[in-house]
Amino acid sequence: MTTFDEKYDFTAKTKRNLAILLVAGVVLLVAGIFTTQGGGHEAAGEHAGVAAAHDLVASTTMVSEGAAETGAAHHETATWLKRLIADLWINNMFFVGLGIIGVFFFAIQYASQAAWSTGMLRVSMAIGNWLPIAFVLILGVFWIGKHDLFHWTHEYLYDPNSPQYDPIIAGKQPYLNLPFYLARMVVFLVVWYMFFMYMKKHALAEDLEGGVDHWKKIRSASAWFLVFFAVSSSMAAWDWVMSIDTHWFSTMFGWYTFSSWWVSGLAMITLLVIYLKEKGYLSIVNANHLHDIGKFIFGFSIFWTYLWFSQFLLIYYANIPEETVYFVERLTTPQYRWVFYFNIIVNFLFPFLALMTRDSKRHMPILKIVAIIVLIGHWFDFYLMVTPGVMKMEGGFGLMEIGSALIFLAAFLWIVLANLAKHPLIAKNHPTLEESLHHHI
Repeated sequence: MTTFDEKYDFTAKTKRNLAILLVAGVVLLVAGIFTTQGGGHEAAGEHAGVAAAHDLVASTTMVSEGAAETGAAHHETATWLKRLIADLWINNMFFVGLGIIGVFFFAIQYASQAAWSTGMLRVSMAIGNWLPIAFVLILGVFWIGKHDLFHWTHEYLYDPNSPQYDPIIAGKQPYLNLPFYLARMVVFLVVWYMFFMYMKKHALAEDLEGGVDHWKKIRSASAWFLVFFAVSSSMAAWDWVMSIDTHWFSTMFGWYTFSSWWVSGLAMITLLVIYLKEKGYLSIVNANHLHDIGKFIFGFSIFWTYLWFSQFLLIYYANIPEETVYFVERLTTPQYRWVFYFNIIVNFLFPFLALMTRDSKRHMPILKIVAIIVLIGHWFDFYLMVTPGVMKMEGGFGLMEIGSALIFLAAFLWIVLANLAKHPLIAKNHPTLEESLHHHI
């Protein structure tokens, strides 16, 4: 029986489980810090071959950032602390992506006048509430760890009289400078959140007043948001991720990062919808709606792979040293090589094979497994984008990475579930609700 007055109950048991997850993350993180400080090696690879990989990377770099960083300034931060900063940045990038995709999913359904997704709109809306938390975390981590995360923030690189002067990075100073960089960061995050709050306000007002006036305002705002997001998401990818490897660039990187965010966001929405269905909520959502979002995960996993392969193939084919160094560093270093191949398996092969049939997209257990694996896989995608550029040959994967990810996950789910509990789960006066009820494929 379908009811339009469903409201999620954020129970004490659920809060306790999230608290346990948070504590487990803290314990693993602390254990990882002590292990790293004690000289333990948590990385998947061993030290053997690291020196050889370093020589290979250096030989392919015409003007190596590593050469500029061999001075004492590069080693002023303890390895464990720099690794912690890198882990915090990975999680910031991954979870801010989930937050903004919640808004993007919400907006694109209104802009396209889609009806199939009406029952999922409140889930994506709840995900968007992570944005203000992400705003504080990104600014905080950047300000604390900017010199470790972003080589271009060192002032000596721009001084022609300095022995570490870098003409390539100096040439990028009109774009890569702190005032302009921070201004872009603040504008992107604030404008995203303002669009979200405007659309959320009218979506909730629609519950009380009905009619189509609020729907029209949301649709108009969604169109403007999508235009702004198309530009700002690519620039954010250049600023927050690609500029870590300051000498390297890819014209496809903005699209590549968006595709990783988009698939991850779809997986998170799917997982939350299934969770609510298992708890007896979202009676409006049936196998037909799950089929549609399963098709999205299937299709955009292929889209992500297309961009991954295109970026790799163009750089491989051109064989220009300042471009290939990015992949050489990730393919020849034991700590990162396994992640490189793991990425392809979990982000393409697994969802492609698991969701190929019609029935698989209509069964919650299969969708749940695929969504979890896709989220893990794309977290590793961001790990591979960030860690090699920050840590060079000192990176690894172990307790610190697992612990920090669990802390962020617990906080993210707490924010999302708490906001789900504040408002009805179904937009009962949405103009396409009736069409969604009869959706069949």
